[in-house]
Amino acid sequence: MTVPSTAQEIHLASRPQGFPTPGDFDLVQAPVTPPGDGQVLVRNLVMSVDPYMRGRMSDAKSYVAPYEVGKALEGGAIGEVVASGAPGFAVGDHVLHGLGWREYATVDAAQAVKVDPERAPLNAYLGVLGMPGLTAYAGLVDVAGLKEGDTVFVSGAAGAVGQVAGQVARLRGASRVIGSAGTDAKVAYLRDELGFDAAFNYRDAPVAEQLAAAAPDGIDVFFDNVGGDHLEAAIASFTVHGRAALCGAISVYNATTPPPGPRNLGLAVGKRLTLRGFLVWDHEHLREQFVREVGGWVADGRLRYTETVTEGGLAKAPEAFLGMLRGENTGKALVTF
Repeated sequence: MTVPSTAQEIHLASRPQGFPTPGDFDLVQAPVTPPGDGQVLVRNLVMSVDPYMRGRMSDAKSYVAPYEVGKALEGGAIGEVVASGAPGFAVGDHVLHGLGWREYATVDAAQAVKVDPERAPLNAYLGVLGMPGLTAYAGLVDVAGLKEGDTVFVSGAAGAVGQVAGQVARLRGASRVIGSAGTDAKVAYLRDELGFDAAFNYRDAPVAEQLAAAAPDGIDVFFDNVGGDHLEAAIASFTVHGRAALCGAISVYNATTPPPGPRNLGLAVGKRLTLRGFLVWDHEHLREQFVREVGGWVADGRLRYTETVTEGGLAKAPEAFLGMLRGENTGKALVTF
């Protein structure tokens, strides 16, 4: 195929104040750079939009460098190699890499991973078999120390990570799995399609009340994607020696003033709780085990997943990102080119 001299990228136009707006993004034409030694040129086919990207749009100190204003955003993407300067990568290979938000990406081969579209759909490598899936698996297995018979609560359970976390808990022997979501349709998805024992719409009534009703004997493990009132509710419902894997706190990502901490944190002392934050890349040692176990469940149909795919190319990426922040997606949010 003929490679164009320029292609589209999405740049960060300004740092959002509160909830991002379309004006915080710029769609620009940028030069397409041929690959040098040890690099590949990739034509992106599908990209991911994820909650963590909101944090990188701010310049507050964090675990990862912020995006730069006036430069292209970054994130997970899968594309086809159209030119290669790296041994082991041929034109036509499909690769997973971190330079999404652009039509063409010049990627260091060390930062590209070949994926096989014959083993699984390409989208799955950005979702259930990719970063979100490994996050769910590591959070339960490594961080929360899930044990057979545990009662597990997953907040934001219909999202990319949550949908996998709840099913992994069930398939690994949890006695009861409870999830929260923001619409009745998502609640039905959790119960009827994914096999959650109970689920509730957090907009219907206080989370603490609904969780206490769903888990009258308390919870042993909490997988948190939401923070805020969900974390406070979990602390109230924890059994002694309860364990929380703190994955995210999307409820406060757009806050313009520091949110209050859980008002009942003092309960952590008497209950001897473990509240542990984690980042997925600290658990890379689990990848082979994850692919084997979760990949097997996906292949035999025991673990199901859904995706919200925005079509129409790169220009639709900001809209898809904003929709994901508003909770409009079920499962993994993706953009196809």
